[in-house]
Amino acid sequence: MSDEKNEGVLARWGEGLKAKSSSLKAKVVELLRKTKKLAKDDPRRIVHSFKVGLAITLVSLFYYFEPLYDGLGASAMWAVLTVVVVFEFSVGATLGRGLNRVLATSLAASLGFGAHFLADLAGDKAQPVILSLSVFIFAAITTFIRFFPRIKARYDYGFLIFILTFCLVSVSGYRDDEILQVAYRRALTILLGTFIAILICLFICPVWAGDDLHSLVSNNIQLLANFLQGFGVQYSNESKEDELLEGCKSVLTSRQTEESLVNFARWEPRHGAFKFRHPWKQYRKIGSLTRQSAYRLESLNSYLVTETQTPLHIRDRLMKSCSKMSIESSNALEDIASDLRTMTQPTFPNPHIEKSKAAMKDLKAALKIGPGDGDIDLLEIVPIATVASLLIDTISCIEKIAESVGELGSLANFKCVEAGKSSGLELEQEHQKLPNSAIVNDHCHVVIVD
Repeated sequence: MSDEKNEGVLARWGEGLKAKSSSLKAKVVELLRKTKKLAKDDPRRIVHSFKVGLAITLVSLFYYFEPLYDGLGASAMWAVLTVVVVFEFSVGATLGRGLNRVLATSLAASLGFGAHFLADLAGDKAQPVILSLSVFIFAAITTFIRFFPRIKARYDYGFLIFILTFCLVSVSGYRDDEILQVAYRRALTILLGTFIAILICLFICPVWAGDDLHSLVSNNIQLLANFLQGFGVQYSNESKEDELLEGCKSVLTSRQTEESLVNFARWEPRHGAFKFRHPWKQYRKIGSLTRQSAYRLESLNSYLVTETQTPLHIRDRLMKSCSKMSIESSNALEDIASDLRTMTQPTFPNPHIEKSKAAMKDLKAALKIGPGDGDIDLLEIVPIATVASLLIDTISCIEKIAESVGELGSLANFKCVEAGKSSGLELEQEHQKLPNSAIVNDHCHVVIVD
């Protein structure tokens, strides 16, 4: 009996171990699959990983070699820490973070030494009071300034480093007589680490936030065009596919990514087709109008799948105008997306917008209830009337998008249609070389689906 019990326990242990082994194997396979997909979606992620490794290896040399270590001492480790916190995915993010760190460290160190000097002049008894008062004043003022939205968007990291550095310098100087030398070494290593990070990010396979922003905004407009094209076709075919909504959802969730890219792009120098002082803020306006259209189209989809049945003769009367408005609006958005992608000045007025307006007039005329329609239940025509109203509002939004892209073209000196067709095609081909990837907003590591 004892042998049988032992065999049963061993069998259960074996089955449990086999099950855990199979589960672990499945998890490893799933992890490898996700890793492969992550790298395949955007190969720039692999390059970025190697760039960070190279930068950290280079600054580590300050710690390994005696001549460099003798000149910098233990402060050499600050260069490694600087690379870790400064090196970002895009050039703009790295430049912004690096310059914020350098400027904030320099300014805070200078003010900290000034506060320490004034405290020394006041005597031993008044020194801690003056230092505490200076820390309170600068920390409170700097923290309050961080609440301003524009300052927070671009300089929040710099103000955070300012508070930290000022407190370290002013407070540490009370107990450390060699604070000046220590601070000098730390500032030097921070400067070296920032310089190496920016240099590698800028000259080894650079990832430009401006390129990603340009692609993101044009792709969002194209997604709306695809939705309207599919809506026009499916509306006439009475289809109820949920796939129409996917593009709108991605547009609606792109605001945070777009805001980050605008802030990063403003730090970047001239590159490619983007000249110095490119009007990056205009992309924010275009993106906002695009999302307004996406909200209307999302509501439009809900009325497409409504269970309320519109009378057939009313539906037939309005179906042609609605479909034409959708298709012409889609063509207008495709033209706008193409002009933006190729950096070509759009034509005014857009012929497809004019055609959609003509269809809109026909739709308004068809919506008027005639004498023979007196027995119609108004509740039955609410869905299709709402569809018509949303389409009319969408045309207005599309017209505003076209105007905003035209403003961008004027500010950025886009090529005219007559002189820029061939060059625009070349620019489009250049943008098509960007890798296919997914939009990711993890520590502002942003890549774009094209």
